[in-house]
Amino acid sequence: MNLAVYDISGKQVGSYEIDPAELAPSVNKQLLHDAVVMYQANQRQGTFRTKNRGEVAGSTKKLYRQKGTGNARAGARRSGTRRGGGHIFAKRPRDFGWRMPKKALRVATRMALAARLADDEVKLVSGLELGSPKTAVVAKLLKTLGIAERTVLVSPAKHDDMLWKSARNIDGVSVAPVADLNAWSLLQPRAVVMTTAAIDAFRASVAKVVAAKTAGAAKKPATRRAGPKAEKAVAAKAAKPRAARKAATSTAKKEK
Repeated sequence: MNLAVYDISGKQVGSYEIDPAELAPSVNKQLLHDAVVMYQANQRQGTFRTKNRGEVAGSTKKLYRQKGTGNARAGARRSGTRRGGGHIFAKRPRDFGWRMPKKALRVATRMALAARLADDEVKLVSGLELGSPKTAVVAKLLKTLGIAERTVLVSPAKHDDMLWKSARNIDGVSVAPVADLNAWSLLQPRAVVMTTAAIDAFRASVAKVVAAKTAGAAKKPATRRAGPKAEKAVAAKAAKPRAARKAATSTAKKEK
């Protein structure tokens, strides 16, 4: 597929050819779902806490006698069934975070970008170099690209302080270098703006991983073949009936 390449003013200056299958031959929705759930779970603070019946203020005296009042039996006023009592299942601070294998997260990142490319939700720009923080320049670029009213992820090849300062005041716009991309950051916004240098770096990292995997598979030693004696022993054992083998074993034990 061919993607149009724009300059920082929003004018088309060329095209860029890329095949989404180069990044990921297929898109596993379950893997993407698991990755997104993991990133969201790791963002939870888990600092909540409530009091149980042993921590709230109040007497532990039994409210009234067990029998003879006509009321339901009751204990202390700090019971969770009464107003002002403690929580029956009190919440405690906890950590919701969990981790997936690194290889799975890398594959999920590649699948997320491939899915965005296939859905035509990635805009390419030749460069985003700014001499000074200029929010108006970035806002004008997004408006020209037709994504001004959407949540947008802007991804340069490396961290650019001027670009970050220029985009941080625009609502719904976030900036992340290509090295910090993950499945959650790519799937969360409605559109992605990448520089050609950033997508080249992403493709280079994917090619490096594929080359290393291919080299590892080529170096993997072949399974060792059993020798002639071992093959004869296995064949003899298979040909000999189980009852005969059992009788021979019991005879050998008696002779010992």
